[in-house]
Amino acid sequence: MSIIFEDNHVIVVIKPEGLPTQPSEEKTDSLETRIKAHTKGYVASVHRLDAVTGGVMVFAKTSKAAKRLSDQIREGVFQKQYLAVTNGFPKKESDTLVHHLLKSEARKRVEVVPMATEGAKRAELKYQIVKKNVDKCLVSVELVTGRTHQIRVQLSGIGAPIWGDVKYQRTDLKTPVLRTPPFQKGEAPRIALWAHELCFVHPTTEEVMRFVVNPPELEPWEQFDFDRKPKGGRG
Repeated sequence: MSIIFEDNHVIVVIKPEGLPTQPSEEKTDSLETRIKAHTKGYVASVHRLDAVTGGVMVFAKTSKAAKRLSDQIREGVFQKQYLAVTNGFPKKESDTLVHHLLKSEARKRVEVVPMATEGAKRAELKYQIVKKNVDKCLVSVELVTGRTHQIRVQLSGIGAPIWGDVKYQRTDLKTPVLRTPPFQKGEAPRIALWAHELCFVHPTTEEVMRFVVNPPELEPWEQFDFDRKPKGGRG
C-alpha cells in the first residue's frame, strides 16, 4: 500500500494487485484493514476494486466524508478511469458499450444476458484505444456504471478480453489468454486491468481532486511507455 495523499478527511492510496479491498471470512488481510492499522481510526471504503485489480483508490476517514463521497458516486460526479491491455483489438477505435449483466452463482461469473432477464443490471462504459502493438491493445476505459467485473465482461463481450483474465477468456477467439502465475498459491492469476485515474470533489474543502497512477513495469504493461511517477492533488 502506497499513500499518495492524506488529510483529516480522506486518504488516497495505490492498491496492490492481488489484495482485496475489504476483508472477508476467507481472507482477513485487505486494503481497508491495512489503512485502519495506519490511521488507527474510522475508515470507510466508498468504492471497490476486484482483488486482481490494482490502482488508485480513495477512502473516507470520517462518516461525513463517506456520505459525501458516496453521494458523488450516485450523482455521477465521482469519476474513475482504467487502463487495460487486451488480447486482440476492439473493432472500433472508441465506443460506448451498453450491456445487461447477471451474476451466475452456479458458474461463479458475471454474464451478458438479454435486457428482459430477471435480475439483470444495465452496464455502461466508454473506451478509447490508446496504443497497439502486434497482438495487444492498450485501452482507456471510463466507467459510467459500476457493476461487478463490468470491464472484464464487456471487453470480452466485444472480442477483446483482458490479458491474463482466465475467468472471461474467449475460447472462440484465435488469440489465447496467456496464463500468468498467481499472486500466492491458490489465488487468481494477475490480469492487465489497472485503476488509472480518480477525480472527486473534496468532501469539506469542495476542491476538485485528481490523481493519476500508471501501472507497474510488469508484463504486459512494460510493452507500453508510461510515466511511472504518481501525479495528483488539488486542481
